[in-house]
Amino acid sequence: MKINNKNIVIFSFFILFSFSAISQSSYKTIKDISAFKSKLAEMTKKTNTIESKFIQEKNLSFLSEIIISKGLFYYKKENKIRWQYTEPFDYMIIINNDKIFIKDEDKESKYDMKSNKVFKEINNIIAGCVQGEILNNDKDYKIEYFESSKFYYVKLTPYSKQMREFLSNIEIYFNKVDYSVSILKIFELSGDYTKMEFINKKLNQKIPDEKFSF
Repeated sequence: MKINNKNIVIFSFFILFSFSAISQSSYKTIKDISAFKSKLAEMTKKTNTIESKFIQEKNLSFLSEIIISKGLFYYKKENKIRWQYTEPFDYMIIINNDKIFIKDEDKESKYDMKSNKVFKEINNIIAGCVQGEILNNDKDYKIEYFESSKFYYVKLTPYSKQMREFLSNIEIYFNKVDYSVSILKIFELSGDYTKMEFINKKLNQKIPDEKFSF
């Protein structure tokens, strides 16, 4: 059976993100969780835009090689997100409020999140991670807090049976300097993972609305 790397990476986006190369032995429990959440809320409130490069590595148990892709990420309040894959192929996903636009080379598709529960949940997780709001959702997730010298690390384990059918846990790594998300992590039940690392981040730079139009 021939595996299409492009389709695997695209599918990985909709499973979301994960990363398994960080040693958990260097992390300890955060003593003052309220102070951390308060500081995070303060910083995310001040963050109006994020522009970053990203590197994605997808590890699948049935493949011997790790699938690597690169691209650009843009975020703008309120709820505007653009993922633009540039290597090894051109692929783009734009989330603008309750609409999703996907461009795969010459093929374009549009979706309404109000009528698609899967896309709606994807948007809630992505936006929630970037804005830090997902940490307030202790109804749907068991939330644990850790820290190292460089990161605050938050682990979310879903309670719902529907989420646990494809998702083991979400992990978010916040940079201790500016409280921005440096790494997003989601483990699938199979043990497969995707590493999504954000580099060269620029906060509160002007990003035109055209970046999120379609």
